[in-house]
Amino acid sequence: MNLARAAHLAAATGALLALGWTARHGLAQPGVALAYGVLIAVGEAVRHRPGAPGDARESAPVGAAGSLAYALLGEVGGHPATHGVPQVVAVVLGATLAGAGGRPPAPDRLVRRVAGTALAALCFQPLHHAGPCPYYVLSLLLLLGLTAVSDAALAAALARSRAGGRYTAALRTELRALPGIGPAICATGVTAALAPAVAGLWVLPLCCLPLLVVQLSAGRRGSARSTCGRTVASLARATELAGCTPAGHAGRVAGLSRAVGRELGMTESGLSVVEYAALMHDVGQLSLVDPVPAGATEPLPPEERRRLARLGGAVARLAPLEGADAAEVAAAVERQADPYREQPLAARVVRTVNAYEDLACGAGHGPAAALELLRRAVAAGSHDHEPRVVEALARVLARDAPERAEA
Repeated sequence: MNLARAAHLAAATGALLALGWTARHGLAQPGVALAYGVLIAVGEAVRHRPGAPGDARESAPVGAAGSLAYALLGEVGGHPATHGVPQVVAVVLGATLAGAGGRPPAPDRLVRRVAGTALAALCFQPLHHAGPCPYYVLSLLLLLGLTAVSDAALAAALARSRAGGRYTAALRTELRALPGIGPAICATGVTAALAPAVAGLWVLPLCCLPLLVVQLSAGRRGSARSTCGRTVASLARATELAGCTPAGHAGRVAGLSRAVGRELGMTESGLSVVEYAALMHDVGQLSLVDPVPAGATEPLPPEERRRLARLGGAVARLAPLEGADAAEVAAAVERQADPYREQPLAARVVRTVNAYEDLACGAGHGPAAALELLRRAVAAGSHDHEPRVVEALARVLARDAPERAEA
């Protein structure tokens, strides 16, 4: 967590300096600051919470667009804007917190908002003070690209610091997400920065209305994702209530499988497939008259394991999934009993993590002994577990061991 703490400390220091500078020198053009502050606050007030696991995308696009617009504001009603970078940071921070009310944004998102706004304002001020330029629009577009890429790099670094895995994989995930809501935020921000130069501040609501509609729609989609997640979690819980698996088994396998998948560089959609497959990999055991001891299916005959896997896959095809391809999830569940060379990567991850969980908790070997048993099986030429998945699991366990010891 060192990088995350450092980023939070740097952002907090910069924000305090900006607030102090603004308080000392006074608020330039308070009416303009109030108009953009209200826009940002409204965007925060109606923000939605991401519903799918791992969905950390911008949940307040109107607030983000308003922050960007204020950072890029050069003229209002024919008069030049006179606010500086410290005031931009102070107004954006104050409006974000005011709009959040009793639902403060996550620290990482607040850090990204402050850092992105400060970078955009710092880069824009020289362009603004340079006077008329034939390449003004092109310069703005380049500035937007720089801000977006820098934000993705910071988001990847924060995600890497908290969840582990490779930075390059986290960065690829963030960069792939840029074509989503990012262009709409940038377009709205530029429009809300340029339009008041001629039309005045009254045009701000019209500039942001389309993005607000998108934000409200995203909120409903987030609720649908949350409902899907609860439904899948209920299916996983059913195996525990029926006595087929130990309490919390599916959740532990899902969490560890996601970490291993991230260590292997899987995309966000791939991680969703892994997580859903891990939650549902034991659903086929509901067909057993006599539950398997501790829910461990490895001792069963191969054909019986394949039958249970096929049943679980059939249920997965019917489950309401959001953020993942149901066919991919079903395939990952159906192929649990196959040799790893015939499995998709998601199935390999879930099978290895499930075997580790069975050995460490169900069989009582403990974490170190369970991992050593998996390594011995790989060394002996077992076709059940892919070596690189086992080693990715080992790295995740080694990295998380100090945190578990502190807990």
